[in-house]
Amino acid sequence: MARIKLIHHINVQVSDRARTREWYEKVLGAEFLDRGPALNKRQLQLRLGSGEIHFTETPRPSTIASGHFALEVDDWDAMLSHLDALGVEHVRTSAASTMPNIGGTDPQQGRREDTGEHYTYIHDPDGNMIELVYHPLGIEDAEQGLRWTQLPGFVAAAYRDAPSTR
Repeated sequence: MARIKLIHHINVQVSDRARTREWYEKVLGAEFLDRGPALNKRQLQLRLGSGEIHFTETPRPSTIASGHFALEVDDWDAMLSHLDALGVEHVRTSAASTMPNIGGTDPQQGRREDTGEHYTYIHDPDGNMIELVYHPLGIEDAEQGLRWTQLPGFVAAAYRDAPSTR
């Protein structure tokens, strides 16, 4: 069986293509992908890092409370400062957070116990949720493919039922 190499793109519904393009370029540094007049008319396509996000304009975009996509950032402190400077709200919890104090108690950002990953959630102008993540330990090549490096000595079973203290 063939293996998936990577996620090529995701598609997100938006209500205003120009506003969406401006927000993603200003907040997340997205790059506009000019795919020619016909395709540009059908969709807005942007590059973020090595992936793409395609946007379909619709009068009433549908969002799901816990539905989101995540983006890896290269400088955590710089990203939080950038969000603050732009007045973009960012929070530690999302609709997917089902337990108290997951990732700590800081209302604006959290950390995961297995990788030390930093994370926060933001919303675009149409309410689409975006998780921003930063893995300070990096990535490693494992037998099953790439994975985020875990903290030395981390044992999942020891954390399964323990409340988070970070």
